[in-house]
Amino acid sequence: MNRPHSRRIIQPATIASKQSRNRLMICLMLLAVFCVSAAYAVPHGPREQAKRIHDRIAGVPPTDIDLVYMADRISDGFPLEAAERATENSNFYNVTLKTHVAPWTNRDQSLFVPLNDYTATVIGMVYNGADFRDILSRNVIYTYTGTNPNVRDYDRSNNQHYEDIEAAGINIGEALKSNDFAGDTQQSKIGIPADAAAGVMTTRAAAEAFFAAGTNRAMFRFTLLNHMCVDLEQVQDATRIPDRIRQDVSRSPGGDSRIFMNSCISCHSGMDSLAGAFAYYNFNEDSGQLEYTTDGVQEKYRINSNNFPFGYLTVDDSWKNYWRTGPNQWLGWEAGMPAEGTGAASMGREIAHSEAFAQCHVKQVFKTVCLREPSNADDRGQISIMVGQFNQNHDLKEQFKLAAVHCMGDEVIN
Repeated sequence: MNRPHSRRIIQPATIASKQSRNRLMICLMLLAVFCVSAAYAVPHGPREQAKRIHDRIAGVPPTDIDLVYMADRISDGFPLEAAERATENSNFYNVTLKTHVAPWTNRDQSLFVPLNDYTATVIGMVYNGADFRDILSRNVIYTYTGTNPNVRDYDRSNNQHYEDIEAAGINIGEALKSNDFAGDTQQSKIGIPADAAAGVMTTRAAAEAFFAAGTNRAMFRFTLLNHMCVDLEQVQDATRIPDRIRQDVSRSPGGDSRIFMNSCISCHSGMDSLAGAFAYYNFNEDSGQLEYTTDGVQEKYRINSNNFPFGYLTVDDSWKNYWRTGPNQWLGWEAGMPAEGTGAASMGREIAHSEAFAQCHVKQVFKTVCLREPSNADDRGQISIMVGQFNQNHDLKEQFKLAAVHCMGDEVIN
C-alpha cells in the first residue's frame, strides 16, 4: 500500500525567524566592512597631509626633515609653503614632470616612451620659471651639458643623447640644479633658422611624431589635443569660409558633395587655414632629421592636388584663425592678438594665449596630482582659482602646488 507523501508545513513564525536572522547577518557583514575600512583609513592630520603633498608632487616619500617642516607649515596655516618644499625635490622634475609631459610627444599619447628633447625642454622651462605659454614659440632646447662619459652629445639625427641620460641614471632635477642640464638655441642644435623655431613643436621628437609623412595636419591636431584639450570633432564649424581648404580634399567624396558641405568643411576650413603655418617643415625619415626650407612649400602640401585643382594652393607659411568668430569663440582667444600671421611660432602664440590653453594645462595638472578628474563643485571652484593664477603668472609649477594642497585631504585607503 502506497503511503501518501508527507508534507512539511512551514509555520509563519518560522519564516519570520529566518528573515530576522538574514537581516541580522547583513547588518553584521556591513558592520564588519565598515570596521575594516575605518581601520585602514588614513587620518588627515598635518603629517599625513604633508606626506600626501610630497608623494603627489615629487613622486617619492619625504625625508624625516622634510616631513617635519611640511607638517609644521600646514599646522601654521601655510600649506603652499609645504608644497613649495616638495617641488624643491629633484624628483619633481625627474619623475612627476617627465611622466606628465611624455604623452604629448607621441601619437599614441603613451607614458612609456624614452626621454626626448620635447620632454626635456618642457622640464627645463618649468624649472626656470619660464612663461609656460612660450612652449609653442620659444627658440630653446634643453640638453645635458655635464661630463658623464656615458652620455653622447646631442645628435639631430637620433634620440640617443636622451636615452643615454636615462641609461646612465642621471637625475634631471639634480642636473638642472648643478647647471649640467641647460637651455640652448634650436638653430645651434637642430639646425633650423632662429625664426623657424617654435618651441616644442620644432623639437626633433615632435617632428618625428607629427611631421613625418602625412600633410602636417597631424602636428596641428595633436597640438590641439595636448595643449587645448580638444580634438577636431569638438571644434567642427561648417559656417567658416572654405577658401583655404587644400586641393587634396575632394569636394564630392564618393560623388556626393553633401558629404563635403556637411562634414569635411567643418574641420578643414579652420584646420587648413591654421596648419598653413607648418608649410616649410618636414621630418626626413631617412636622415632622421627635421627639415626646414624657404625655397618652396614642402611637397606634401601638394599631394593629391588633382582631387580638387581649384582648391587652395599653399604658396607660403601664412595662417589665419577663422575660429576667432563663430562657435569656436568659446576657446577664448586673447583680444589684441593678431588673427593671422606667418610661421609656426606666431601660430603657437595664438594657441598658447587662449583661455583653452590655460584651462587645459590646469586640468591636466589637477589630474596628475589628484589622480582624478575634477568631479564636484569644490573641484570646479579650485580649477577656476588655478586658471586665474595661471593667467597672472603663467607658471606651471605653481599649479602643481595649488592642486596638491587642494587634494591633500582626500580620503586615503592604505
